[in-house]
Amino acid sequence: MTTPLRLDKRLAAQLHCSRAQARHYIEGGWVSVDGVVVEAPQTLVAGQTVTLAAGASSEPAEPATLLLNKPAGCTAEEMSALLREDARFADDASGLRLLHRHFLRLEAPLPLDAAACGLVVLTQDWRVRRHLLESGPGLEQEFMVDVEGEGSPWALPKLTHGLSFQGRALPACKVSWQSEQRLRFAIKDVRPGQLQHMCAAVGLRATQVRRLRIGRIGLSRMPDGQWRYLAPGQRF
Repeated sequence: MTTPLRLDKRLAAQLHCSRAQARHYIEGGWVSVDGVVVEAPQTLVAGQTVTLAAGASSEPAEPATLLLNKPAGCTAEEMSALLREDARFADDASGLRLLHRHFLRLEAPLPLDAAACGLVVLTQDWRVRRHLLESGPGLEQEFMVDVEGEGSPWALPKLTHGLSFQGRALPACKVSWQSEQRLRFAIKDVRPGQLQHMCAAVGLRATQVRRLRIGRIGLSRMPDGQWRYLAPGQRF
């Protein structure tokens, strides 16, 4: 009987390469065991067939940033259930290979409240996280807000400038009617619950808040509950 070995040790011996290089191949999704891709270097193998994919790269796998179209009412805990292979947007043009490790240790630097829907950024990349935390207040975000009620005659001017939220005077923003019951906000440094509060201040009740864009990155045509990768070279 063949003694079980760690996959990275077996691959290193098979390819005559270093253990570190073998780990990079495995973590990059380039290695299969009996035809099934395995991304965990510590996996034990014995007599199985270990195969390296054609064109494999031994460069360390880059951390991923995912863009999710969050459904309304979905909590932060429930979002993780949406991050699966069959929920990837069919028109994802990033060119990135899906790795299951991309779904681990994700953070949301600019979260939405549970009732809101639309674009959420989930990232493993400390550079993206730092950029959104440090530059986020200066990035324009676009929202569509469905409302009920008549509103005051001065609703738009007041929404544009002059309101406060949680003791903070709100900076000026752009607000326009898209229909009789839908407002478009182009706004910076927006906090969870803020748009609902702003609408209530002018006699309107926000029934749905949907984020369409953060900086230069938008939802595009991605359906609710689906996700795609932030492509290399894309910037907020």
